[in-house]
Amino acid sequence: REAGSGKREAGSERREARGERREARGGSMHKETPKEKKFRRRADARPDELLDAALALFSARGYDATRMEDIAARAGVSKGSVYRYFASKQALMEGLVKRAIAPIAHNAFGMISAFEGNPRDLITLILSMVAHRLSEPGVVAVPKLIVREAAAFPEIAAAYREQVIDLVLPVFVGMIQKGMNKGYFRKLDAEMVARSVMGPLVMHLLLAEIFQVVPADGLSFDRLVSTHLHILFDGLSEPGTSGNTETSNG
Repeated sequence: REAGSGKREAGSERREARGERREARGGSMHKETPKEKKFRRRADARPDELLDAALALFSARGYDATRMEDIAARAGVSKGSVYRYFASKQALMEGLVKRAIAPIAHNAFGMISAFEGNPRDLITLILSMVAHRLSEPGVVAVPKLIVREAAAFPEIAAAYREQVIDLVLPVFVGMIQKGMNKGYFRKLDAEMVARSVMGPLVMHLLLAEIFQVVPADGLSFDRLVSTHLHILFDGLSEPGTSGNTETSNG
């Protein structure tokens, strides 16, 4: 039965490949048959199916313990089908970041680049947008996985940095500096302020995923962001109390 299943899968892949070649040769003049449309739809959906399988297995077993054949079995395809779309587990991880997290980074980049006005409003919009997206299980599973695996696999951290951090952090720092220059914010170290604004989201994940410290009502990014924004803009001290901090070198 397994041999028969493998032959059917191989035949399906050959039909998909033939359909793609016919489409390439015929261009806009070629009219797809219903059968060709079916196989094209399957081919178009295959990368997401493989990414779903990889995410489930990486999360359950760990990145190192998951093999390409495990991902193939989970997705119900041959091992060769996985390699047709993703050359390695690292490519699958990069695909997960590109699918789930990179769109958030690009959205934030666009918001910062186009915004004019009080940057306080922009920070609120960005953090609220991030919290909303991270409330989706299929999205938050990716940074949770990266937090767990990045120390042992630097290539995972590199993929996240390239697609997310290196895109957003410079423009976020620039936005903070612009707010300082225009008098919206106090004059401070813009890079440290940017890290302090973004840092609680990362710490929230670290506490939950590495140290298993989770609020009683769950990992709520909406509540975290709401509290963080109040502290960020209004401070922790009650109105009328001294908010001054004295430091001593003695």
